[in-house]
Amino acid sequence: MPAKTIMVQGTASHVGKSILTAALCRIFLQDGYRVAPFKSQNMALNSFVTADGCEMGRAQVVQAEAAGIPPAVEMNPILLKPTGESSSQVVVLGRPLDNYTAQSYHNNLAGKLWDVVTGALDSLRREFDIVVIEGAGSPAEINLQATEIVNMRVARAAAAPVLLVADIDRGGALASVVGTLELLEPEDRRRVRGVIINKFRGDVRLFQPAVDFLEQRTGVPVLGIVPHFHDLYIMDEDSVSMEKKNYQNAWSADQVEIAVLRTPRISNFTDFDPFENEPDVYMRYVGREHGLGEPDMVIIPGSKNTIEDLMYLKQTGLAGEIVRLARQGTVVVGICGGFQMLGTELLDPDHTESAIERVSGLGLLDVQTVFARDKVTSQVRALAAGTGAFLGGYDGMVDGYEIHMGRTMLGPGLKNAFLINTRSGQEVNLPDGAENSAGTVWGTYIHGVFDTDGFRRHLINQLKRRKGLDVVEQEPGTKAVDRRQQGYDQLAALVRNSLDMHKIYQLLGI
Repeated sequence: MPAKTIMVQGTASHVGKSILTAALCRIFLQDGYRVAPFKSQNMALNSFVTADGCEMGRAQVVQAEAAGIPPAVEMNPILLKPTGESSSQVVVLGRPLDNYTAQSYHNNLAGKLWDVVTGALDSLRREFDIVVIEGAGSPAEINLQATEIVNMRVARAAAAPVLLVADIDRGGALASVVGTLELLEPEDRRRVRGVIINKFRGDVRLFQPAVDFLEQRTGVPVLGIVPHFHDLYIMDEDSVSMEKKNYQNAWSADQVEIAVLRTPRISNFTDFDPFENEPDVYMRYVGREHGLGEPDMVIIPGSKNTIEDLMYLKQTGLAGEIVRLARQGTVVVGICGGFQMLGTELLDPDHTESAIERVSGLGLLDVQTVFARDKVTSQVRALAAGTGAFLGGYDGMVDGYEIHMGRTMLGPGLKNAFLINTRSGQEVNLPDGAENSAGTVWGTYIHGVFDTDGFRRHLINQLKRRKGLDVVEQEPGTKAVDRRQQGYDQLAALVRNSLDMHKIYQLLGI
């Protein structure tokens, strides 16, 4: 018997659909069901590589982890990775297809991918008891309804009851619920079986007149009011959330300061989430509106358009600040695209990422990168090969994944940062990254390298030694994976207590 389905849609983007889907996945897992997430089409620069080398959206990886299962590309069969203001790389079943403008994608390609969507959903429904489906944006976007493959068309195909989520924190929640329902076709409106008010602050009893109004005006029951929260360790889906991360906590003298460059096309910024829960680390994101200051370590993150993000750093003066700090001896680290920017030159002869064919890098590492059409996507395990101040002395392994289209060549005498000995489950002996002679500037293609608890603590302690601060060993309960699991349980408890789960089970037919 195929799995039961329920769908989480929203009145707009960023109302909390992804996090509520993760919460429901955890709740159903706790209640003894085999559950999987599904989002047919996700637009995000935060992606992940599965064990079989397929690329998928980070949000569905988080939801799969909440469901207690390994992520699989069927959970997000179509991933759109923006490359510019109106174009994206289209990744289908984990493999890049090509770059498309928004108009070309919706007019010429989206409809042809419907069989991919239904095939992926059907495969999950054969394997699990419940599939929690997430929509995208709003189902009431009239201009996209003829070609959409992510909202009501999916609900119809799966015969899924729909929960409509509104974000009260941004204002206008009542109007957004009423307006969304008014714009839906009658058949689709009848599929909306419950409303969830998300990110509520204050006394919920004062909101009861609004609940009464919504139910009387729309005929759809309000199934819960979820409070606003900010202290659970749940990875964010995309860069919108970085605005909320800046300067939440004050810096103190017993901490080391890490500055992460926030570029326009930053990707995989969840690489740095593990630092946020280290009590002796103060981490902030730096864009054109923030001064780089005098941090202990600067990290240049990955990018979906490395050359254009490099140009942004140069135009804003941040590039000059990075070079100045590096020459002072400040630690500068580049991850993936950030590693490429550290080099002397970047070449894109086939316009794989940009219309710019050649640009000089920051010149902090003697490496040259040439972009290619083939994308490397693999999970890896590696040893630190560098011998400098930060990579030297760490003799453990690091785990992570590669997502890149560039090939980087090292100049004579330059040392690699890591040695990959396992790639996609196969034993290999592949050099990765580079470090300068002092070991204070280094880069790698390995995303997720800071998730390895021992390596992260090694780096922090090296920074603390430089400042004359006392170092600490890894403490029980500080493992990144343990914090994530605890976060899912806390999220599930919060949402379970906020929603009418009895009614939701009734909608599922369970």
